[in-house]
Amino acid sequence: MIKNKKHIITIGVTLIVIIVINLISNQVYKRFDLTKDRRYTLSEEAKQTLTSVDAPLIVDVFLEGDFPTEFRRLRDETRQILEEYAISNSNLIFNFINPLEDETTRQRNIQQLAQRGMQPFQITVQENGKTSQEVVIPWALASYNEQTVIVPLIKNKIGATDQELVNGSIQNLEYIFAESFKKLVNPKAKKIAVLRGNEQLSDAYIADFLKKLGEHYFLAPFTLDSVANNPQKTLKDINSYDLIISAKPMQPFSEEEKYVLDQYTMNGGKSIWLTEAIVMDQDSLYSNSGKAVAIMKDLNLTDFFFKYGVRINPVMVNDLYSAPITLAIGEGSNAQFQPVQWPYSPLAANNPNHPITTNINPVRFDFASQIDTLKNSVDKTILLRSSKLTKLVGVPNEVDLEIVTKEPDPKTYTDPYQSLAVLLEGEFTSVYKNRVKPFQLPNDKISSKSTKMIVIADGDVIKNDVVKGKPQELGFDRMTGRRFGNSEFLQNAVNYLLNDDGLINIRTKDVALQFLDPQKIEKEKTIWQIINIILPIVILGLFGFVFSYLRKRKYT
Repeated sequence: MIKNKKHIITIGVTLIVIIVINLISNQVYKRFDLTKDRRYTLSEEAKQTLTSVDAPLIVDVFLEGDFPTEFRRLRDETRQILEEYAISNSNLIFNFINPLEDETTRQRNIQQLAQRGMQPFQITVQENGKTSQEVVIPWALASYNEQTVIVPLIKNKIGATDQELVNGSIQNLEYIFAESFKKLVNPKAKKIAVLRGNEQLSDAYIADFLKKLGEHYFLAPFTLDSVANNPQKTLKDINSYDLIISAKPMQPFSEEEKYVLDQYTMNGGKSIWLTEAIVMDQDSLYSNSGKAVAIMKDLNLTDFFFKYGVRINPVMVNDLYSAPITLAIGEGSNAQFQPVQWPYSPLAANNPNHPITTNINPVRFDFASQIDTLKNSVDKTILLRSSKLTKLVGVPNEVDLEIVTKEPDPKTYTDPYQSLAVLLEGEFTSVYKNRVKPFQLPNDKISSKSTKMIVIADGDVIKNDVVKGKPQELGFDRMTGRRFGNSEFLQNAVNYLLNDDGLINIRTKDVALQFLDPQKIEKEKTIWQIINIILPIVILGLFGFVFSYLRKRKYT
């Protein structure tokens, strides 16, 4: 009787404990991320993008359906990330939609999505020794307060396999959703001035980049012409901007203009300079029988950059790791347009240890100059550089398209790893310290606040193509279909200079995914099927035999 009573008490206590645990778990929800790379833990910067969301934020994901393993992984990882965001703010609601499920509306849905900028993605599927093509829609739409932004789930990478493509895309998921939510939720605050007046690139040739910047920042053109009449007002006006961009200036800067720009830096202003020390471009080659002479370009900025710690040298970077150009090969009606490697279009390798350049495609340059870094108190970081197979070509020098028909000699490429883009950070010393000023300012400064500057040795890095008067996507080569990292690099540079590095820090998160080898799977499939089916039966039979033998032995 006492024993039964003890059993009843034990069962009752157990039930009470289970009920209490269930009640607590309903009130307190906690997920544990046991992955080594903290893949399912959102950074604080990502969570902050949703802190002010007080109405439904709807995310419709179109990556749904029966996919190969890699894209199922991307879909599942997308779901996991959105679940984490939804835990951070319950106003986030997400749905997975398959626009290709119904055959009767499949083509119409594809067309409608493409018209909104969500192009379908072709993937190659290899199964049972056969190859086939399938279509996926790796896009999402995020909507909040009658505003909608497109979210690309695939991060294109030059020459990547499907596995590498998906791995890079999964690493990018937290960032791309955080960026999209920020566009919807956070109002613009910071201002960027695009310099004019020194024959910089016209709006049409930087339209794509400015369009992307305009989603986060206020933009305005700014000319330095008024320096001659009212330099104090010009400095006051430019100081109201958080960042200035000078895109491929062709006309020299006057001392008055330089002094204003110097004092802007002394007051803590940030800047991006895209300029080379030579005059040469591909258009000159196409319009001059395939030949043109590269010459030195003097913008009167040598002392300006020298004082800050860099020097742009009047040379051309010739690199065997380069982007192609498209040329007509053949005579008359038999001529065909073909891409050929062009050594004066180096593909710059990024610095994997800096958030501006982590996980981006190679950046394309055209007739780039080379940058030397000089010793001073300013910190310098090389963001982009050429490959090991590089040589420097001095100017003046004739450039001939015929070089594409000649086999290059790697032994002549003896100037490896040339700097093409440099980040400067710290307290700058004025260019005009201990010098005669071109005009007097009441609050002249000879040392800056802590500030930042990026110098890029090619103005074409920001230049998009223009076809029939319509600007094209920056970094996309229409002829080859290749996508370079120019746009992403420049966007990250702007975010970093304006201290929007919360989003950039998300991009440094490294997610290591392990994929199965499809060729090995196909080769060893039968063996592992036999092992998985036969081995458990053999083990079970062996266990039964031993158990039966021991039982007979015990009771005989």
